[in-house]
Amino acid sequence: MPEREAIVGSTVILGAGQAAAQAIVSLRQEGYEGRIVLIGDEPFLPYQRPPLSKAFLAGELARDRLLLRPPEFYARAGVELMLGTPAVRIDREAKQVVLADGRRIDYQTLVLATGGRPRHLDCPGAEHPSVHYLRSIADAEALGEKLHAGARLAIIGGGYVGLEVAAVAVKKGLGVTLLEFAPRVLSRVACAEVAQFYEQVHRGAGVRILTGSGVAAIEALEGGVRVRTSDGSAIDADLVLVGIGQLPNVELAQAAGIVCDNGIVVDDEGRTSAPDIYAAGDCTSHFSAVYGYHLRLESVHNAVEQARSVAAAICGKSRPYRQVPWFWSDQYELKLQIAGVNRGYDQTVLRGDPQSRSFAVFYLQEGRLLAVDAINRTAEFVAAKPLIEGHARIAVDLLRDADVPLKGLMPLS
Repeated sequence: MPEREAIVGSTVILGAGQAAAQAIVSLRQEGYEGRIVLIGDEPFLPYQRPPLSKAFLAGELARDRLLLRPPEFYARAGVELMLGTPAVRIDREAKQVVLADGRRIDYQTLVLATGGRPRHLDCPGAEHPSVHYLRSIADAEALGEKLHAGARLAIIGGGYVGLEVAAVAVKKGLGVTLLEFAPRVLSRVACAEVAQFYEQVHRGAGVRILTGSGVAAIEALEGGVRVRTSDGSAIDADLVLVGIGQLPNVELAQAAGIVCDNGIVVDDEGRTSAPDIYAAGDCTSHFSAVYGYHLRLESVHNAVEQARSVAAAICGKSRPYRQVPWFWSDQYELKLQIAGVNRGYDQTVLRGDPQSRSFAVFYLQEGRLLAVDAINRTAEFVAAKPLIEGHARIAVDLLRDADVPLKGLMPLS
């Protein structure tokens, strides 16, 4: 049998997160023997971001344990590291990436893994030094240094990041007030039953939750700030965390003429509208074969699987990304596992008792299973994924019956 011909070229990866690390791993696994250059804004090797709002912020995980791969891996893989120097332009005609220090890096293939950034608060006083965001190691360390027992923390935004930080902070002995503009927490991502459950859990732990509260201004106080809400109320705090969503980093792609629409638009193999340029991870928008519309997903699973597809495509193979997305959140002793996307649901089905802190909620659209939120119910999370992928219709009474295993249920015809 003849030996496989080595795949040689020059691939530059712009961004140094989960998708970038996986792209490197997969390129070498696929037999790519060309030059690989990794360019990142931060001075760190690619690292995990989910623990930043959980174990790392709580002081339970050392910085070096955040790394996705040790330094030796990149040396063995022959990766050229250019960290701590942002890219400022993509020169498509010259096939070069221009760095902030003036260097020009040639590429044959370019992978955009630029991730996202926190959406910033837009109100008077939002730039006060006591206002924090959470996306990077530096962000987490700056916030963590101020999480002392007795301190007052105001969290703006009742999404997963805000709730996860609230759980860490209240366990550390801080007084925590969480403000959410919508009528309930998790309003964009979960149904009322799940939101109500988490509100009860957090209130029971000592978190003060104010829903329907917009932020009008942040005023400076000696040693802290005062958060003025849209209804005229005031919350005094020593520090503030803003968690109101994420924006995709698409500016370099847009400036280079690459099609973007709520993310860098890619196909199921990670190709952008520009020849020889791919993208993966939080910065992308892809057409979902499971749901039939474009999605921008902020998840480890999405970053990893898109990067695998991109690496295969660069190596002349076809491994399209067509999977059911999944996510997770850790708060207190609760493990929330989410399979699928619940956009457009018209019915929810509850399995189990929320009071037991172990239950699942299934999201249906015209009887078809779209997604599941499983709280301390891994079996339902695992079993739901193939049913979601198969557009299954399951009898509601069987979904509701906790004594009937979800695995093996036959879809309705």
